[in-house]
Amino acid sequence: MTETPTRRKQFQIDWLVSILRWLLLFAAVLILFFDQQYGLFGPRFLPSLLVLLGAVLYNALVMLFLGARLLPRLLPTLTLVLDTLLAVALMAVSGGLGGPLVFFGLLPMLVAMLRFPLWAGLAVTAFLLAAGAGQWLAGTTASSLLELLRGAVLLAAAGLVSGPTGHQLRRHMLEVHREEEREYQRRLRASHEQARLISELAGTLSATLNYQRVLEAMLDVGEIGMRELGERHVSLVSIVLLFRGPRLVVAASRHLPLRDRQMQLTGQAGAIGHALSTAEPTICTEPETDPELGQFVAMHACHEAMVVPLRAGFEGFGVAVFGSPTAGTFTSTYQDLLVALCNQGVVALQNAQLYQSLMEEKERIVSVEEDARKKLARDLHDGPTQAIAAIAMRANYTRMLIERSPEGVEEELARIEELARRTTKEIRHMLFTLRPLILETQGLRAALEQYIAKRAETDPLPIHLDAPEGVDRLLSKDQQGMVFYIIEEALSNARKHAQARNIWVRLRMERDGFLATVEDDGVGFDVSILKAGYDERGSLGMLNMRERAELAGGKWEITSTPGKGTRVSLWVPLKERYG
Repeated sequence: MTETPTRRKQFQIDWLVSILRWLLLFAAVLILFFDQQYGLFGPRFLPSLLVLLGAVLYNALVMLFLGARLLPRLLPTLTLVLDTLLAVALMAVSGGLGGPLVFFGLLPMLVAMLRFPLWAGLAVTAFLLAAGAGQWLAGTTASSLLELLRGAVLLAAAGLVSGPTGHQLRRHMLEVHREEEREYQRRLRASHEQARLISELAGTLSATLNYQRVLEAMLDVGEIGMRELGERHVSLVSIVLLFRGPRLVVAASRHLPLRDRQMQLTGQAGAIGHALSTAEPTICTEPETDPELGQFVAMHACHEAMVVPLRAGFEGFGVAVFGSPTAGTFTSTYQDLLVALCNQGVVALQNAQLYQSLMEEKERIVSVEEDARKKLARDLHDGPTQAIAAIAMRANYTRMLIERSPEGVEEELARIEELARRTTKEIRHMLFTLRPLILETQGLRAALEQYIAKRAETDPLPIHLDAPEGVDRLLSKDQQGMVFYIIEEALSNARKHAQARNIWVRLRMERDGFLATVEDDGVGFDVSILKAGYDERGSLGMLNMRERAELAGGKWEITSTPGKGTRVSLWVPLKERYG
């Protein structure tokens, strides 16, 4: 169970009293050692020895109880009673109120003063005086009346002085204890709040892929950590700077004006540059004069700043900056807290980056599928759709010939049949392109042979295939499909734009990969113009080939020179080395 400040303070007082008891017992031993009448070598040796041994055993048990935290509420009262009785016993074996050990009576009076109300201290004083007087009247001590009066005055004066003084001191200590208790409760609430926010931060991290929410929660926990340190009126200037290209931009902030939120930095100088280069937290004692932190207006009111790099392995995401208007804010404990929070933020940034890449890949795949559908729609519109429309027109024309000129019907029906056959071939070729079943059953080489043969039925442009037997055996099924579609796209582009007389398709196995090339002897073009249009997605066919190559784990390259033809190369890792 957590120990409260009040209980901890009471334990410290009890421990201090036990140590004081040892000192007083040691003083009593020294005094009795030199006292001829009541000392250890006097006629009353045995009673003195028994009392001292009992006192030693008693104090040892008290310290044992304190160390074991036993009877924490009962122990003060019990020790007060036993200390009072011990004082009476020591007075009895040393001459009563006039004896040399009367000073031990100050111990129970001190305990009563520190731990109990005013009446307890006065009661202890009265009891000691009465016990001393009783011993003298009973004749158990040999002290003179003057010595008795002197000891009584000493105890009475000590009681009268220590009583009110102890009462005031106790009230002051109680007030201090209450303030410490309130501070303890405040810190406990702050710790609970911090634990709650850290838990929410972890929950946010696991429940959302929006890193912005995690960064905001991270800055909230940083504020709570500041309040836990007791700086209730201190507001941290908190900034999360993330890389956007080569520059750092503000991704999240606290207590930052609009002008500062639009700031962009290079991250190459000052505390930020040092934190990024060393990958270690950096403390800046004068952020106003820092070459980059000083650009923030909010930092001009800060006397200290801490820069924590947001880094995972060798990948840097940016930095988190915490500025304080007071010096000495960033203790080692608080630094550890901020570093832990920033590490959580880095995990969120990694997850967000992966999620963003996944979404971009999803959008790219959807775009590729949309392009494929558009291409199919164009091909259907330019080919079979128009052919079927022509067949319908010729059929209508043939019906008119039957009525007006029957001798021409046979020739027209032959034309319709030829057009229908050609249209059927085009549709079959399109279906083959969409899903070449032979690719799944016999592999890439056989699928290309069949594709080229079907293409030759409707297109006179010669396509030469150079592919050794078994050249595709080390490619996975997915890789073969990707390679087929890339070669099909390259052939389609060459047929439409190259104005070539020949096209060559070559398949080769290399030591660590598979190489496929599509080359033509056409007009060629300037490749730099093509690459400049990638970002605008102007060359969809070329872009699709490159993206499909990346999906296959390979590399795609195009080389061309105006007037000297075009060459498309595709390299794919072999199956054993891929995945």
